[in-house]
Order: sequence, then structure tokens, then C-alpha cells
Amino acid sequence: MDHTVTLSVRTLVEYVFRSGSIEPGFHGTSSMVEGTRIHQKIQKQYKEGDRKEVYLKTEIPYGSLLYIVDGRCDGLLISEDGSLTVEEIKSTSGLLDMLEEGHEVHWAQALMYAYMVSLEQELSSIQVKLTYVHRATDEQKSLYRTLSLDELISFANDTVARYAPYAEMMVRHDAKKEQSLRELQFPFPSYRKGQRHFAGAVYKSIVEKVSLFAQAPTGIGKTMSTLFPVLKAMGEGQAKGLFYLTAKTVTRFAAQEAISLLLAQELQLHVITLTAKEKTCFHDEGICGKDSCPYADGYYDRINDAVMDLLEHETLMSRDTLALYAHKHKVCPFEFSLDAAYACDAVICDYNYIYDPRISLKRLTEERKRETVLLVDEAHNLVDRGREMFSASLLKAPFLEIQRQYKEVNRNLSAAAKSVNAFFISLRKICNDEGQGQWTSFPEELPALLETFSLEAEQELIHPSASIVPLNGEGENVLLDTYFAVQGMLRTFKTYDERYITYAEVRRGDVYLKLFNLDPSYLLRQMSKSFRSQILFSATLSPLSYYRDMIGAVEEDYSLTVSSPFQKEQWEVTVLPVSTRYHDREASLIPLTQALNQMVSKKGNYLVFFPSYLYLQNVYQVFTENYPEVRTLMQDTGMSEQARESFLAAFSPDNDETLLGFAVLGGIFSEGVDLPGDRLNGVMVVGVGLPQLGLERNLLRQYFNARDKNGFDYAYVYPGMCKVLQAGGRLIRSETDTGIIVLADDRFLQSPYMHLLPEEWRDYLIRS
Repeated sequence: MDHTVTLSVRTLVEYVFRSGSIEPGFHGTSSMVEGTRIHQKIQKQYKEGDRKEVYLKTEIPYGSLLYIVDGRCDGLLISEDGSLTVEEIKSTSGLLDMLEEGHEVHWAQALMYAYMVSLEQELSSIQVKLTYVHRATDEQKSLYRTLSLDELISFANDTVARYAPYAEMMVRHDAKKEQSLRELQFPFPSYRKGQRHFAGAVYKSIVEKVSLFAQAPTGIGKTMSTLFPVLKAMGEGQAKGLFYLTAKTVTRFAAQEAISLLLAQELQLHVITLTAKEKTCFHDEGICGKDSCPYADGYYDRINDAVMDLLEHETLMSRDTLALYAHKHKVCPFEFSLDAAYACDAVICDYNYIYDPRISLKRLTEERKRETVLLVDEAHNLVDRGREMFSASLLKAPFLEIQRQYKEVNRNLSAAAKSVNAFFISLRKICNDEGQGQWTSFPEELPALLETFSLEAEQELIHPSASIVPLNGEGENVLLDTYFAVQGMLRTFKTYDERYITYAEVRRGDVYLKLFNLDPSYLLRQMSKSFRSQILFSATLSPLSYYRDMIGAVEEDYSLTVSSPFQKEQWEVTVLPVSTRYHDREASLIPLTQALNQMVSKKGNYLVFFPSYLYLQNVYQVFTENYPEVRTLMQDTGMSEQARESFLAAFSPDNDETLLGFAVLGGIFSEGVDLPGDRLNGVMVVGVGLPQLGLERNLLRQYFNARDKNGFDYAYVYPGMCKVLQAGGRLIRSETDTGIIVLADDRFLQSPYMHLLPEEWRDYLIRS
């Protein structure tokens, strides 16, 4: 055989036998954990001589390829007469009485294992048992078939034959890809200062299977410095794929543009960009299910042809490209993008798809992870995003609403909701109606209450007992949303340890409970440890020790600080020693507007960043009243993509008049935005970016103080100064750029803020 194709039994049969429609919006998210529990419960009932989790492997030649198929059989049971039965166990929330024939995919999985056992043990026939267990009641139902070896051989060969066109296409693609990767050249005439060293460190980290934490200044070309060495490593067999992970849409576009440059060199690579479901959905109502959406109806009957067509004809698969093929094959564009992603060499997507246990790509095999590199752009965002992913919260009000809505139509669900509501009532008393409660461990009685609610809610969502769907004031399904929130908390209970704290508050009359992850480092490391290498890079990983600590570095991981490729003379840095502390902001309005007017006295394009939207509005009002001749733009809350693009497009290099844009520090315009040359001539940063004082930040401060670290720096200073450096980094983007930076706060002249400024900013002037 010319080539081998290695795949699991599950991958093979799901590809060949999946059919039907995308089910309505709800999918039982507890099924994986419950499935494991049910498997273990049934396997404990096996008698002596029975075997569980039996590893099986076989080779099936077809055409010019040899298919190596493996998997683990749930059970291999031996009867009194010595005959064997292959058992496949499946958990379900469906009614067992409705299961007369079993699911085709489940039977296919069981039959493939039966084929492998029969070949291995030279059996002429074998019994196959498909056991369904109801997740809520543990009730069981088993279905049986007996097949001859000839029937199983025919089944296995037919299954591989139906998979073969896809496998043959991927083998052809891989051959072209490997040759093109070996021939790939750096797409620019030369490396920028420090860029070759950075790329070399990325390559070395991949070869040694370690992580790299790299602080590389804005303008060095971080995207290409990371992508190019990964692709060269792939060409040499050191890796087989990559994920380019971002926190914002704008950095996804930068990755796409970099890959486009490489594809122009005849690079053969399947690259896909994943976009959030709400931005891709064709269906106006946004309701999933065959009864309401034609793109969900019969989705699995058409998806294989859609993926084949896409991969045969496209390399860079953007949101628009995916929409084109989704329309052509009448498939859901979001689910289509996920199915295609598993077949692609490179995936550009949000952090969530790797690190968030609720959203991560569940079908990524451990083998594929071991051959995949993670490129984490703007990695400073991963600290707070990690906390968000690993925390969970609940409100009292939805449980009271569900208790009332289902009182007559589903008493079990109503009672379960009432029990959770009663827990929250007692919680309110602890908080004294206005205060807060804090615990280092979650209340022990809560998990059991939520488990009961979850099971009852899942049954109601699958088999509705009422013709009406309970909606809240925003038109959202209260039960569905509460079910997912409960699932999130139950999942978080399983990871809860000394890195968490539980707190409760009374907010606008409602009781709020949160399992708050204080230190995401351990779980970030757990979610990424199966991958070959992790390259984390940003212009603002300062101090590196903090980010290594918070993202979960181990001793073997490398650190790198790349010096700026630009000259100090390209920046004109000024510190305006005005107090922007909350109680001094009213007094700062006039000094800031005067300094802004002085900054824009030379014609050009300028941006000023504020620590809050209210502060921005106050300065904007005073500035426009005093200097109406200056053209201004103001960032609005909740701007659409079109509005954001219009805002940035206004910063044209050939503007006839001066433009001053007002934006929020840490917002959409202060990171990942590229305004080279005369598109941006100056930046003012107002304040040192400290997060707003509040309960969670103070909990972080206490937590790190107790661990002999500077809690104030960890909770406030480092996250704040990261925003400052990101905003200032919008200014100088190339060797020919020059511009003005005004740092408006007296704390920039004090430690630790002064020492966190980049080297090229430290030769500043102090404005009186």
C-alpha cells in the first residue's frame, strides 16, 4: 500500500453513518459525564471472565490505501457455552420505549468492534449487544443481533469504501502540503531587527515540546514571526497542525492576512477561521432545529458533501467563503465551520475553542493534540479570560420564575426549582439583604440540589410538558438559559480547589452567587498540556514573571524578551503630572482638555484613551465646548462591526483637517488596531489603567498577599499598565513612523508604574 490512514472506530462510523437534522437548540451537556458514570456502573456488573474497555485494532486495505482502525470496546462478555458477545453501552435522555431498533451510528460502532473481535479470534459468528441506559432513572434496555463473519467483513469493507473518497482527497492534499511547506520561503526580503531571533525561539520550542512566553514589541511582525517557524516545523515533521488563538476579531484578520501572504507562494494549506454563531447564522430568528430552520433540516445528510467540496476547492476559508458553501449545500454555517475545522491544518479562532471547557472542540483527539502547536496572540488577555472561563455564577430569580411557571404542568421540575430557590433565600439572610458573603469552599448542600434540578430540566427540555415556552423580559428561554448556567456551575464544582473562593451578593433585590476562580494558571495548563507546544506572545507580557505565574508556566518553558526594532527618536514622550484618581477627575478636566489641544496643534490624526466611558464623556464635553474647531469622534458603547470600521476608516493619512478620537482604555480600539504612518500621529493615555475598585479585585489582592506576592500589583497594577502599553503601542508600527505620546497621570513618575514603561518611552519630558 502507498499510504496508511489511521483513524478511530468512532471517527469512521460517525463520518459514514451520521444522518438527519440538527436537533432543536438544546443538547444534554451533562451526557458525557453521565455517560462515563453509566458505563462504569454497568461494567461493575460484569462477571468473572468478562472484559471491559478492550483495546482493538485492525487493518483494512482498500484501493491504494491501508486503513488502520482502532478503538476500545465497552464490553466483551463470555457466556456459559464459551461464546462471545460484544457490548456497546450508550446513555440517553430519550424514552426507552421509543427505542425499538437503536441508532444507526451506535450499531455501526458495535458492529465494527464485533468485526475486529471475530477476525482476531477466528469466530464464524458473534452476538452484538447494544445497551441503552436512561440518564435520569438508570433504566436499561438492550437490543441484540447475531452476525456471521462474512456479514461483518462485508459491513467493514462497505464502511471503509464509503469513507475512502474523503481519505483519498486528504492524502492527496497532504502530499502537496508537505512539498509546499518544505519549499516555503520567508515572505519578506529581510527580517526586522529581533525577528529572526524570535522565529528561531519559536522553532526551538516546538522541537523541544515546551512552551514559549515571548514579549515582542509592537511592529516587529509577531504574527509572521510565529506562523512561519511553525509551518517550517510542520514541513520537517515536527508538527502536523496549528491553532492561531486570539481574543479579538481584529487580530484574527491580521492572522488571515499573514497566511494569505504565504499562500501566495503556492503554499497548500487548509486554513479556516471560526466565527461566533450569532454572527454567522442565516436564520433571522436564530432558532435551531429542522422545524424552524432549513439549514438544520437534514444537515447530516449533506454535510460530508459540503466539507468535501470546500476542502477540494479552497485554502483560506474565511467567514464569507464558508457562507458561500453553506448556502450552496444548504447547511448551517456555524456547524459547518466546526465540522470543517477538524479536517483543516490551521484554525484561526477565539481562545474559547481550546481553553474553555464549555466550548472547546470536543472531538480533537489526544493524538492530534500531540501534533498541534498553539499560537496564543495578545496572550496578556488570557489571564482574565481564563478566570472568566473557569468561574461560574447563578441568580435566584430564574429559579423562582421556573418554580411558578411549571407548578401545574411539571411538579417535579417546579419542586426542584423551589429547593434551589429556598437555598438562595437562606443565602440572602447570610448577606443581610445588602452585604456580601464569602467562603473558601462552596456550600456543600448546593451541588445535590443543582444535580436534581439539572435532571428534571433536561427531561422537560427533551420532552416538553407545556405547549408554551417560558420567556423572560428579553424573550429568552428561562429554562434553557438556567439549565446551561447550572451545568456551568456543576462543571466548576469538579475543578473547585484552593484557587477558588465563593461569594454571594444582593444585587438590585436579587441574590447572586459566584464560584470565582482567583488563579487560572492550573486549569489553563491542564487544558493545554496535551498539545505539542504553546507559543504565548504579546507586546505587553510585562513583567514576564507575572504572566508565567498566571498562565501556568513550568520550569522547562522558555521566556524571551525581544528588543524594539525602532529607535527612541521615533517617539516624543511627555508625562503630564495631573491626578486622574476618581476623586480628582473633576479638577482634571481643564488641564486635560488644554493638553489635548496642545497635542493636536500640529495637523494630524490623534487618539486619547480614558479609564472609563463616563470620564471620556466629561472630557469630550469640555473639549468640544472650548475647541469646537477640532474635528472629533467618540467611541460609543455597544458599537456594531460596521460602526467600528467607520470609526477606524476616519483615520485617513490624507485628512484635510485634524482628527481627535476619544476611546476607552482596554476597549476595542486600544488593542490589535493597526494605524500605520500618518493614520495616527499621536496618542494620549489618561490614567494608569487600574481596574475599578471592587469586590473581585480585592479578593484577588487578598489571595495573592496571602501567598507572599504583591497582591495590589497582581490585582491592579499589572493589568492596568498592560492597557496603557497596549494603547500606546498603536502609535509606532514601522521604521518610518514617528509620533507623540502623552502619559497623563502623576503616577507615571512613581514606582512601580515608571519601571513598567518600555525602555523606549523612558526618555520622557515632564509637562508642567
